Amino acid sequence: MNRRTFLHTLVGGLLAAPLAAEAQPAGRAVRVAALSPGVLRSEISWVLFEKRLRELGYVAGQNLAFDYRNAEGRPERLPALATELVQRKPDVIFSGGSEPVIRALQQAAGTIPIVMVAVDYDPIARGYVAGLARPGGNITGVFLQQVELSAKRIEIMKETFPRVTRAAAFWDVFSADQFKAATTAARSVGIQLDSVELKNAPYDYEAAFATALQSRPGGLFVCVSPEFFRDRNRIAKLAVKHRLPTIFGLSAWVEAGGLIGYGANLSDMFRMAAVYVDKILKGAKPGDLPVEQPTKFELVINLRTAKALGLTIPRSLLQRADEIIQ
Repeated sequence: MNRRTFLHTLVGGLLAAPLAAEAQPAGRAVRVAALSPGVLRSEISWVLFEKRLRELGYVAGQNLAFDYRNAEGRPERLPALATELVQRKPDVIFSGGSEPVIRALQQAAGTIPIVMVAVDYDPIARGYVAGLARPGGNITGVFLQQVELSAKRIEIMKETFPRVTRAAAFWDVFSADQFKAATTAARSVGIQLDSVELKNAPYDYEAAFATALQSRPGGLFVCVSPEFFRDRNRIAKLAVKHRLPTIFGLSAWVEAGGLIGYGANLSDMFRMAAVYVDKILKGAKPGDLPVEQPTKFELVINLRTAKALGLTIPRSLLQRADEIIQ
């Protein structure tokens, strides 16, 4: 299944949901609020979210007021920012990424509809929605199961470097569940995964790599986190500098110079979030819109980075790759 199939699947699910008979009144400007944990508005995923809104007919300054807030990697700021957004009385709120964001918005929003892109938490297990088919309440959106993907990335690490018995893992407040899942998966394939927890953004990556290298790891596992995503260029460069083969969770990391990435396309998920926003603005109830999950996962390999590290990627892995960066 390719990316287009994924998008069609999501759109089909949305169109199948019941819609209210009446859309927003003609000429009425709508207000959309958005909260980010730390990823910049200039990042491609956010750019495409806003572009998709324009494609759907919402033009800032004409029929759309768009309120954006960024916690800049400081989760303690999220409750105040969520309250600030809610006080502006938005028609719908977009929760961009991490669980601390949706938690703050849920506590502040009351009954205001929330569209989520859940990339580092399970919204059912955490109680944000009742189920995928009928989420109930005022929250819906797109859900990427990172815990299961963490185990798959460990398998890819072992396949790529079969002799590796020890690796380090970068994780933070946004990715604790991923680290736990990766540790369990690593143990099952004979890898000891050493914890390197990063705190207090902006993170000190030089110190993190120094800590990781103390145990002479054969690889590095980087959990999916808004902070790691924002700092992906620096992480990728330091991994090459310290000659540490690194597995990432999203293709954007590999495009930035990382070695291997496996996961869903984040930009596709943000574009679909805009479709949810549109449906809600036209009268759909979020509790009736199914929560969708990506069905297409991309394996991306950077051979330029492999060459810089003096590594040979197994042919079996190259044959399965969705994209190879030469």
